[in-house]
Amino acid sequence: MPEWSQFLTTINKTFLTMLVVMDPIGLAPIFIGLASNRPRFERQRVAFKATLVAGIIILMFGLFGRDLLKHLGISLSAFRIAGGVLLFMIALDMVFARPSGSKETPEEEQEAHERQDISVFPLAIPLIAGPGTLASIMILAGDAHGEPLLLGGVFSVTFLVLLLCYLALRLSGQIARVIGLTGVHVVTRVLGVLLGALAVQYIADGTLELLRGGLKITMLPLAVA
Repeated sequence: MPEWSQFLTTINKTFLTMLVVMDPIGLAPIFIGLASNRPRFERQRVAFKATLVAGIIILMFGLFGRDLLKHLGISLSAFRIAGGVLLFMIALDMVFARPSGSKETPEEEQEAHERQDISVFPLAIPLIAGPGTLASIMILAGDAHGEPLLLGGVFSVTFLVLLLCYLALRLSGQIARVIGLTGVHVVTRVLGVLLGALAVQYIADGTLELLRGGLKITMLPLAVA
């Protein structure tokens, strides 16, 4: 049974990580650009469907992502380092206000404007359930070490952030009017700095785990001898 302090640490870490990688505030202006010409009831339907699809994808990766890694022969430590590098690249894009490669390409953006249904692509994938989100949920779920309470906390907080994404999509017009484009950029930059720190921590933790594993393998023959 995990300690209460460990549970609170997991809750706080999950909330901060998912809030940064999903970036509900940053979704608002993108959604306006994609769906501004649609009637209000359709925008609400698109927002709900996008959040639902993203939630299902995130849940599947959180539950079965570790088994997939084992099947592919990839350790969680290696994935933690790869995820940290990916998140750090996203953080740099957020801080310097550059178009992120983890989002859609210009060709995908053009296709999204021309598509009738934008809920699955590009809203659910890759804007909400992008590579950074999927890497984060797999790492956070792996850190729970199969503890039901910790795992439940990870998924509960993740879906709370998903709810914030849904509200941001529903209230995108009001958010854009209140904080403006400059406000969105300020929030994005602050979250980018926090994401960069989390990414470095992921890389450091994964590297230490790999070094410990290598040290155990090296010392095993000595112990046998």
